[in-house]
Amino acid sequence: MARLYANENFPFPVVVALRKLGHDVLTSQDAGNAGRAVPDEEVLKFAIAQGRILLTINRKHFIKLHRVSAKHAGIIVCTYDPDFVGQANRIAVFLQTHAPLDNELIRINRPV
Repeated sequence: MARLYANENFPFPVVVALRKLGHDVLTSQDAGNAGRAVPDEEVLKFAIAQGRILLTINRKHFIKLHRVSAKHAGIIVCTYDPDFVGQANRIAVFLQTHAPLDNELIRINRPV
């Protein structure tokens, strides 16, 4: 199962669902980084140091960071989806079929 780091804006119900699916998901709150206005560059550096794939709905900034520094365990950018379990399942299916994600930027979008 994947080692993931969910940044502060990532929906916690998706984290819960991913954990139920067996993934090791560390949140910014778990890491003591919540509510501290940690810059996105530092969020990515933390994920890199932890060897974790970053989960975020902050697509624009992390796509830009990926272009500048593609040395990471992976970045999964998502659109907001109120179907939290469905979103977790889409992420999990992708992780099962596309590991490892080293230096990859992946988009998981809400179905239309």
